[in-house]
Amino acid sequence: MNKGFTLIEMLITIAIFTVALGATVGLILGLYRAHDYTFQQALAISEAKNGVETMVKEIREARPADDGSYIIELAQDYEFIFYSDIDKDEATERVRYFIDATDFKKGVIEPSGQPAQYTGPETIFILSKYVRNSPPIFRYYNGDLQELPAPARLSETKLMEVYLVVNVDPNRPPTDFILENYVQLRNLKTNL
Repeated sequence: MNKGFTLIEMLITIAIFTVALGATVGLILGLYRAHDYTFQQALAISEAKNGVETMVKEIREARPADDGSYIIELAQDYEFIFYSDIDKDEATERVRYFIDATDFKKGVIEPSGQPAQYTGPETIFILSKYVRNSPPIFRYYNGDLQELPAPARLSETKLMEVYLVVNVDPNRPPTDFILENYVQLRNLKTNL
């Protein structure tokens, strides 16, 4: 009697092995993609947190520019320009926080000349990627905690809200991660 596999048995065994191998590879690839996405989301959130912490610290220390300009130069929904000594060198830098596509960026201009001028090149830093804000990033309040319209923001802002929405891929769970912080400009007189 011949013992062994028939051709049909061998083909069935190969087919079962192929299906099992395909399922295993598919599972491993799915887990890898999920891990990679989770890692990217965690990294984006960490970058955004660090950027917001730095920004809040710099805004709290805002002061008049070395050329005598007011503390706040521009106060819009998606862009904020102010003056602060961010590198502790006794010179007040012009600092701009803004959105460029889905990147949250910071631009810095060092003063130059005597009297000081802010005409040099702007150094740009990316603080966070994957920012998906529909609502404004910056909101401005007066001393009575009433939100300010655009024309009054420059002279009456006492408190700011920073609101960032971070999501690597908005078409995929988890949902948006929201960073919200409030900052009071210290070098302004306030009724708070």
